[in-house]
Amino acid sequence: MSLAGKTIFMTGGSRGIGLAIGVRAARDGANVAIAAKTAEPHRHLPGTIYTAAEEIERAGGKALPLVVDVRDAHAIEAAVERTAQTFGGVDILINNASAIDLRGTLETEIKRYDLMHQITARGSFIASRACIPHLKRAGNPHVLNMSPPIDLDPKRLARHVAYTSAKYLMSLWTLGMSEEFRADGIAFNSLWPRTGIATAAIEFAVSGKEGLRHCRTVDIMVDAAYVILNKPSREFTGNFLIDDVVLYEAGERDFDKYRVDPTCDLGGGEWAPKSAPPPPGVSLKALRSA
Repeated sequence: MSLAGKTIFMTGGSRGIGLAIGVRAARDGANVAIAAKTAEPHRHLPGTIYTAAEEIERAGGKALPLVVDVRDAHAIEAAVERTAQTFGGVDILINNASAIDLRGTLETEIKRYDLMHQITARGSFIASRACIPHLKRAGNPHVLNMSPPIDLDPKRLARHVAYTSAKYLMSLWTLGMSEEFRADGIAFNSLWPRTGIATAAIEFAVSGKEGLRHCRTVDIMVDAAYVILNKPSREFTGNFLIDDVVLYEAGERDFDKYRVDPTCDLGGGEWAPKSAPPPPGVSLKALRSA
């Protein structure tokens, strides 16, 4: 498997999972366009598109930092065109940009609702629409949406309706576009973690430092994405994938290496559907006492 010479257009790749996937691809010699609005350091979160570009180039790839607000359709379209002109095309789109607010309906401010839907749902639609003409000309084109399997269980939806609905719209793009562009050979797949993933954004917006101890590292999502993006696009499309299942099917057996803290139970498993239980021998319970 290799992504050597491939060009990736990544939304929201200045930190976290997106950046980690970009760095992994760069080790193969990939080109990575980082389309995000973080040109200046965030007061709570590390990293900018420029520091991300430096990491990608240190890893062996070529980087193109692009200041883009994914809510701006014209900006996304211009960024995709610049990427294609710089690197000769676009092979992979990773819709990674997202906004998160896990409060209930009455606690969710409308401006936060709008932000989540504009970035997560609308932004991923615009990026897909802009990249598809270039993906049609690529050798093994992939779109990877960072979104969960669609599960209409009311108990799941009740936890955080606004956030979940925005993510489910992204999942609908996977479902619908995989069929719409099947004849063009473009793969559309969704990837989601079984557990929480330890990122600065999750620490700041959701769990705090203590919560990170119950997470897996970004490496599990990176390794799963790498497997998916190397699959033949005409044969592997329209799938809703859970990180550890992808890796188990690819031959991985050591999942404890992805734990942040072996003394803590892993949390966040409610997102994975019952049809995708943990792989054989994989436990979410603590490995040992603190």
